[in-house]
Amino acid sequence: MTVSEVQVEAAIEEFAERAPLPSVVLGMIRRQPLGAAGAFIVIIMILMAILAEFIAPYDPIVNDFANMLSAPGAEYWLGTDEFGRDIFSRLIYGARTALFVGFSCAFIGATAGLVLGVASAYFGGTFDLIFQRVMDIFMAFPLIILALAVVSILGTGIQNVIIAITIPFIPNCARVVRSSALAIREIPYVDAARALGFSHARIILRHMTPNVMAPFLIMITAFVGQAILLEASLSYLGLGVQEPTPAWGLMLSGGAEEYAESAPWVAIFPGVAISLAVFGFNLFGDALRDVLDPKLRQQ
Repeated sequence: MTVSEVQVEAAIEEFAERAPLPSVVLGMIRRQPLGAAGAFIVIIMILMAILAEFIAPYDPIVNDFANMLSAPGAEYWLGTDEFGRDIFSRLIYGARTALFVGFSCAFIGATAGLVLGVASAYFGGTFDLIFQRVMDIFMAFPLIILALAVVSILGTGIQNVIIAITIPFIPNCARVVRSSALAIREIPYVDAARALGFSHARIILRHMTPNVMAPFLIMITAFVGQAILLEASLSYLGLGVQEPTPAWGLMLSGGAEEYAESAPWVAIFPGVAISLAVFGFNLFGDALRDVLDPKLRQQ
């Protein structure tokens, strides 16, 4: 074992003695109870998606026509849908679809908005003016309307859904990041980088972008919840994920109206799953904002 490895192990042991994991977790719960609740919901959702094969009691796409619209019971905990498929299993596998779409749209949209927002603040002048007017055009449309327009052009499918949801996120993140980057542009070390002859790309990516990561991380958590809700909305309208892929919005579209009285569990449980997922990410995002914002942290 090298000296560095010994030092690392000693540091880990010292940290564990000073701040054991249970006390750290309890401290977070005490300071941010709502954020801890949101983080708990997010963690449970991620574990469901990862361990779906081991948790789900049935195959989510196998039909059992002998048990169509069975009420919740010992065999089917949350009942079955109109094709006899286990709702509990489809909810678990649906978490994969929701998280894949949510994280993909949030990360791609926020990253593109981050780079474009910083570049707009850095160059300023005519470029900034034209870029902001283009962003204004995109932001004039509600998210769902713009997503519907893109899906109508590209067609259905999970890849097109990701593109349709990502595009509206870019101007929202770019506008928020630009406001922070405008202040950073005036800091002397940016002028020093220009004087040393650094390229524009290096100044933007290495000197300005790392200093606007706080709003970037907050926007990602907010975008995940919005992306899950938008994906469910598009799937409900038949423009998102298609059968037989398990998706919460698709499950709602199959039983929300037709079986509202005879088999309400077909629509209730997917609706609860969507609400909890969005609620969890929103709570976690609010807590992350409180931690990363210096003004809120001082309060």
